[in-house]
Amino acid sequence: MGRDFPFDGCGRSFTCFAMENPTCKAEALVCNIDVLLHLMTHKLGPGSPPGVWVCSTDMVLTVPSNPAICWDGFRGVRVVSVPGSVTYARNHGVYLIDQEGYICDIIYKGTEEKIKECALKDGRVPLVSGIVFFSSDTAERLLATHVTPPLDGCTYMGLDSGARPVQLSIFFDILLCMARHIGKDVFVNGARRILQSGDITPPDTDVATMKSARVVLWQELRGVPITAVLIADGGYDYMSLSPNDHIQNLTRRRSMSECFVSRHVVYSKMTHPALLNENCSVINSHLEGEIRVDANSVVQHCHLEGSIHCGSGCLLSGLDLPSSPMLQQCRLQDVIIQGHHIKLRGLKLRTFSMLGRLDDLQVPFSNSSSTFLNVPWSTFFERMGIRKEEVWAPSLEQNNLLNAQLFPVLHVSQPLGVEDVLWLLGRGSGWHLRKWQSAWRLSMREILSCLDQHAELNWRQQLFLARAQHQVVSTLHARRDSSLCPLIRAAVCEGYEQQILHTLDTVAATSKDMGVAARTLACVADVLGCMAGGQGGLQSGPAANRAWSEAFRLLEIGNVALGVEKLTEERAHWLNRPDLLVRAARHYEGAGQILIRQAVMSARQFVSVREVGLPPVNQWVVAECPARIDMAGGWSDTPPIAYEHGGAVLGVAILVDKRRPIGAKVRRITEPELRLVLSGGGGEQGMGVEVTCQSLDQLKDYCQPHAPGALLKTAFICTEIIQYPSQVSLRDQLMARFGGGFELHTWSSLPHGSGMGTSSILAGAVVAALISAAGKSCDTASLIHVVLHLEQILTTGGGWQDQVGGLVPGVKIGRSRAQLPLRVEVERIPVADGFMKTLSEHLLLVYTGKTRLARNLLQDVLRNWYARLPSIVQNTDALVRNAEECMQAFIKGDLSQIGQCLNTYWQQKKCMAPGCEPLTVQEMMTILQPHIHGQSLAGAGGGGFLYLLTKRPKQKVAIERILRASKGLGTFSVHEVEVDETGLTVSLAGPEEHPHPTRII
Repeated sequence: MGRDFPFDGCGRSFTCFAMENPTCKAEALVCNIDVLLHLMTHKLGPGSPPGVWVCSTDMVLTVPSNPAICWDGFRGVRVVSVPGSVTYARNHGVYLIDQEGYICDIIYKGTEEKIKECALKDGRVPLVSGIVFFSSDTAERLLATHVTPPLDGCTYMGLDSGARPVQLSIFFDILLCMARHIGKDVFVNGARRILQSGDITPPDTDVATMKSARVVLWQELRGVPITAVLIADGGYDYMSLSPNDHIQNLTRRRSMSECFVSRHVVYSKMTHPALLNENCSVINSHLEGEIRVDANSVVQHCHLEGSIHCGSGCLLSGLDLPSSPMLQQCRLQDVIIQGHHIKLRGLKLRTFSMLGRLDDLQVPFSNSSSTFLNVPWSTFFERMGIRKEEVWAPSLEQNNLLNAQLFPVLHVSQPLGVEDVLWLLGRGSGWHLRKWQSAWRLSMREILSCLDQHAELNWRQQLFLARAQHQVVSTLHARRDSSLCPLIRAAVCEGYEQQILHTLDTVAATSKDMGVAARTLACVADVLGCMAGGQGGLQSGPAANRAWSEAFRLLEIGNVALGVEKLTEERAHWLNRPDLLVRAARHYEGAGQILIRQAVMSARQFVSVREVGLPPVNQWVVAECPARIDMAGGWSDTPPIAYEHGGAVLGVAILVDKRRPIGAKVRRITEPELRLVLSGGGGEQGMGVEVTCQSLDQLKDYCQPHAPGALLKTAFICTEIIQYPSQVSLRDQLMARFGGGFELHTWSSLPHGSGMGTSSILAGAVVAALISAAGKSCDTASLIHVVLHLEQILTTGGGWQDQVGGLVPGVKIGRSRAQLPLRVEVERIPVADGFMKTLSEHLLLVYTGKTRLARNLLQDVLRNWYARLPSIVQNTDALVRNAEECMQAFIKGDLSQIGQCLNTYWQQKKCMAPGCEPLTVQEMMTILQPHIHGQSLAGAGGGGFLYLLTKRPKQKVAIERILRASKGLGTFSVHEVEVDETGLTVSLAGPEEHPHPTRII
């Protein structure tokens, strides 16, 4: 059998455990070799000098803690050992270690007395774990022997040169000669010569050759120090040929490492998970129907359906869907049933085997303890009508279960399936016996010798990726906060990207939920980005290539199914180069933004407008607003987070240097045109820009945020003062409804990119003024939702915290629930008398001189959110929690606690959008830290205003002095803050009254 393993077609190394690695970038089954590599790399290897690590894969090793092995003064060889019981050691190797830590002897399957001589202080013994480290000089000495006869017979070079084959044991040939208590004669004469289980000494290796080989080893390695390191809390389980041991290995919950999490179900799909006992293990399987799995049983790499009862002590492995009907007729108990992929004389076959949990595969038939399917052979033969001569050929030297030819693989006229081994349980008939007798049968040893491991791995891959497709669909439709990125990386790595893309296309095209469809398109972008393999440039960037315009148009008008179809057609032309893949990913993100807009525009239904009558021609309607600072919760208001997770933001309306910095005024004019005058920042480019629109064609750039007057044009459309597009001209619309046009002015005394919510607040002021000038009225709650709608039409996106912060007076908390349509609810926070004045005296603004860079930040944050990175999901939870805690601090009037919430909030912002803290700002914040309760950059960060909650009141002059005393901070300015308790005001002014705003910066 060599080193083959009868319970896994891919051997001990690739035996899969009921574990997950949540830290792994690509989703994958956890195999024994994965765990061992992790332990070697992160637990045992750190700090070791140059050398060679050797690790067996024949065992399950656990190392819960970090052993911190000391390598000071190390030379020679070091073995890793874990403690075990004397009883367990009877069938394994143990080290005899002296008080200095040197290996004195290696004992394999010794007597109880001999094993107890190796005992540690606690009565346990140091087991041979299969891990050895050779220092570089020792490894060189050992390597040099490969050209020395007869050791050259260990290599193919020697064999090809005519040398006799020699097989050595690393422990009982190489390491044993270094042990302190071993004499030369004992070693050379081979009195301790032991090979590993399953090793076969080559038939032409004579005793003299082995003696000669050991002499060379003694000469080269004797005197090399060999020491042991004992992992006190480690565990060791040899992967033996015992079926019971293997089932225990797969059902035992271990603490392998902090990276691996034991679960009873991993990477599997089932329709009735409640029928699975928590002490069973289900690995990489599809269980459809009422499939019950009892405790201490394992189902791995199976696709089964129907009503099947897998009792305790079972292992089902590699069983396919056609096996299900026969399994439904059996109550399985204490049996191992496996499907094997084999190659037999050019044929690729699937065959089945069955063993009992208590069977010993190696014990001779003549031994009274020898069994098959847990019963003595004599009982089995009598029950089944089978003769011993039908199971073992007379030429066999030893008859045991391993070489019993029990399992049919080919029949001249009948198909074979799992029923052709299940009948051996005693549920068959004479027909089954005759079919069994006439079939070509193999023993377990023979099956293992012709395994088709490529086919076996392909079967496992199919199960894994089919489950992955199901997980994609269920995660998206159920709107779960589970990241699909590891799964996507696994699919791309396995060449399965087209299947995942097809699944995503189907979900996007068929979902009735715009939010689900938008997230799905973002997942397509992730697949394309992964396919690019880190090449092709940044994924954040433009997404307006004309080749995608038809698909975008369809999405804009709400035809999602056809829009997704057009996206798929266009995508096919962008898959052959990394740069094209990245550009395609950008356009899928752009398509997702369209659907986000569609979802957010559902907020329109919460807008209520009533008619109040037109004001006189030339009568100015003036709307003025404070700015806002966000104290906690920002980013949770940003779509899609706002409606997928739910948001809560605590904001404060403020005056800056005693002025309300944002405003708009509008009046009706006799000319049927729109005159737009932009007097300041507030998100518009330039100052003193004037735009006149006399036709609908001049409004067509309303959705291009950087176009002059785009926000104002959008406001006319959003408030339905103008119908666009329309067959009716602009002139006719204005004259029919208003008897003329409008003149609209806007201003902001805050700089562009201040982080103070200027654009959204300005939009609120514009809408409020326009609605009044058009003879209508609406409340603040309606305005908040109108602005949400407006920013989607404008295509700037954005959340709701800015307009809540600037339109609603004082301190308040806004909330949105995890649902569509998106509705924002605002709660004014009651504070103690005089607290507003106290708060104002402790608040300051510092203009950092840095322009806030929010656009790429927003793209990156939304990409991470759609990927549901665990850190982002957890941080979003924390943002909402912190906003509620900050509200309680305001109610109590506790400045110190408010400052703590503010500091926490800044850390949360940095987690949400890494890179939002410029170095100069970081230095500024460090300098100010001793003087403040808390601080944060306004808005998304990156620049603009820094706001401070100082420990002492009225600290403007002191803060200026502190900052000016520090070199390298660049241009900055400090500004007073006062809590605004009025919010948005809309008033009428005479024809000649014009506000003259003064810029703050």
